[in-house]
Amino acid sequence: MSRRLPHTLVVGGTRGIGRAVVRHFAAAGHRVSVIGRRQPAERPRANVCHYSVELTDALLREETVKELVRQDGPPENVVFLQRFRGQGDGWQGELEVSLTATREIIESLRSHYERRRGGAIVIVTSNASHLVAEEQSVGYHAAKAALRQMARYYAVTLGPLGVRVNCVTPGAVLKEESREFYLRNKPLQRLFREVTPLGRMGTAEEIAEVIAFLCSAKASFVTGQDIAADGGLSLLWQESLARKAAGFKHALVSRPKT
Repeated sequence: MSRRLPHTLVVGGTRGIGRAVVRHFAAAGHRVSVIGRRQPAERPRANVCHYSVELTDALLREETVKELVRQDGPPENVVFLQRFRGQGDGWQGELEVSLTATREIIESLRSHYERRRGGAIVIVTSNASHLVAEEQSVGYHAAKAALRQMARYYAVTLGPLGVRVNCVTPGAVLKEESREFYLRNKPLQRLFREVTPLGRMGTAEEIAEVIAFLCSAKASFVTGQDIAADGGLSLLWQESLARKAAGFKHALVSRPKT
């Protein structure tokens, strides 16, 4: 009897980091189920199955999870990258898509974890969970902050079932959708090199590698953590960043002699 392929569920896997995550697990030989608002532009691999779902539709969410479990069995890994991009009330949409959908999908899989024991969940968050990004809405900030605590909660409550739950917080990342913008904007690209300790922007593929590590046996004793994958940018104090952006070579500037 042939061994069943490991099954990974990626929620929000049709663009950006999510697409890189899907490609990574598919190339590693996993059966990958992808939940997203739209079908991907590229031709899917044979071991990737896409489900077009509006995550604000609670009934469709539930039925989709049941269907993908029926098709490929309970997923060993679940990766959440979704955010609200629809029309209507942005506050309610962010909470429904980011928080309620994440909670209900995890809860729908609890009975499978109880029977099988073991699994990995990774929730991709944002620095807007603890800093303010003025270009994002208040709902986005509230949802990302709540996801970090949700991950801790499930790390504790699902831990006895052998399920590990962690977060990944990316920094500024080159994605297929934004790569041309950053590559054309030389001053912005140079600024990122100057203010990031590792001296460059990250890539969607590098974030996918971190997620894959947290899903692997190599991270078998890691749970409830938030891994910042930002080249060290979040380590810098805002005043230091301001000085770097203003062109000072060092964080500390000598005072003029009197």
